[in-house]
Amino acid sequence: MRHDPMLVILADLMRRVDGVAGQRGHMSVPRLHDEVDQIRHVARAFRLDVVEGLASTLESALSLHGMGPVVLSYLDLMRDAIAADMPEDGPPSVSIGSLVAHMPAAPLIALRG
Repeated sequence: MRHDPMLVILADLMRRVDGVAGQRGHMSVPRLHDEVDQIRHVARAFRLDVVEGLASTLESALSLHGMGPVVLSYLDLMRDAIAADMPEDGPPSVSIGSLVAHMPAAPLIALRG
C-alpha cells in the first residue's frame, strides 16, 4: 500500500504545532523559537507557503515581544493551514521514520535543515 508522502509531512507538522501549543506555558522563549523555526524549515522544504509564512511571522513576534497570547493565535492559524491541505479522512497511519527511509537524499537534506 502506497502512502502520500505529503500527508505524512502534514501529519508531522500538525503533531509539532500541537506539541508546541501543549507545552507553551512550560517552554522558554528560546526553545519555543527553536520549535517554531523547525516547523518553518519543514514547511519551506515542502513548499507549504502559508505555514512557512505564519511560522516566520511568529518567530518575529517572539523576537520582539516574547511569549504572549499571540502565540496561540498563530499556532491555531498554522493548524488551520495544515488541516486545509489534508484530505477529509485525516492523516495517514504511516510514521515519518518509515517515509524518510524511502525518500531520496535531497529532501532528507532539507529536513535536517
